[in-house]
Amino acid sequence: EQDRAVYCALLHILVDLDPEPDLRVEGGGQAGPPSGRAHGDLSLLRRSSLEDREKEIREKGSEILREQLDAAKKELKLKDKECERLSQVRNQLEQELEELTASLFEEAHKMVREANVKRAASEKRLKEAQGKIDVLQAEVTALKTLVLTSTPSSPNRQLHPQLQSPSTRGAYKHHSRNKSMSGTIPSLAGRAEPSSVSIQPVSKEEREMDSVLYAEFLLWKENPSLERSSAFLSRVYSEDVGPCLSFTRSELSQRVQSAVESNSLTIEPVAVSAPPVVKASATECGGPKKCALSGMSRLCRHRIKLGDKGSYHFISPSSRARIAAVCNFFTYIRYIQQGLVRHDAEQMFWEVMRLRREMTTARLGFYVADQG
Repeated sequence: EQDRAVYCALLHILVDLDPEPDLRVEGGGQAGPPSGRAHGDLSLLRRSSLEDREKEIREKGSEILREQLDAAKKELKLKDKECERLSQVRNQLEQELEELTASLFEEAHKMVREANVKRAASEKRLKEAQGKIDVLQAEVTALKTLVLTSTPSSPNRQLHPQLQSPSTRGAYKHHSRNKSMSGTIPSLAGRAEPSSVSIQPVSKEEREMDSVLYAEFLLWKENPSLERSSAFLSRVYSEDVGPCLSFTRSELSQRVQSAVESNSLTIEPVAVSAPPVVKASATECGGPKKCALSGMSRLCRHRIKLGDKGSYHFISPSSRARIAAVCNFFTYIRYIQQGLVRHDAEQMFWEVMRLRREMTTARLGFYVADQG
């Protein structure tokens, strides 16, 4: 295309040349026909001029073509360099893509392995938890059975280990309540040896329900609570709980009653063989031979603590029996309040009456001595 453009330019130049120029005579006259020699010289001159101009044009065209060729070569080199650079970039990107793909696959395999390990550990923990749940459910079922079969009149000794004999419980030092009294009341001379006590025939006990007391109990049972606002508990407080916990030390008696109501009273046996530790407050709390509630000199085999941080108070067997009778009553009505007693209303009522009789008996000074 460049050669064609050069030749077209040369053609235009040749066309523009005047092939037969006008011959003018000096002095402004008409030019006559040229002579033959002059015409030949003119033709030679014209041919020579044309050859010179053609040669010049060819040289200029060659120079232009060389410049364009050099420019094309430079541009081609630049494009080659650009292609090489892009090829390197492509290779680098392909390598990075391969590395990224391999890293992603490795990370995915690692996550799958960790997920499998965690799933196996979770399944193992789930099985262990299910096993523990089964064990706990079995224990709860057994505990419910023990609670439902345990009443203050016939407590379950597995549920209440403090009711076991000293030889059975050993050095167990927790709340030990007085064993519930049944029908007969031992006489004051009941301190004889167990071998000398004769077995008396027990007559059948008759009973008759008081309609007023039963109506008050039924009204309380519809919405059981430990508030004194009900007629049932108000009567029990005034006739049984208050008198049973009324001791010479009135201030300490009130604290004992509050601890029994809040279920924070602790009764512990005292080892007789161990020498007592006398503290600064021993005069106020009584001692091993002085009851802190009655103030009378008695051999104190038990001590009480009001709450978790209170001091210990030594109590006589009679005071312990009175406190234990009140504790038995509150324990049973708490069972009723919590829905753990599955008897009918009449059986509950007679159990409450029996517990009230125990409080009255203990208040009058009768109790069962600990044979230990």
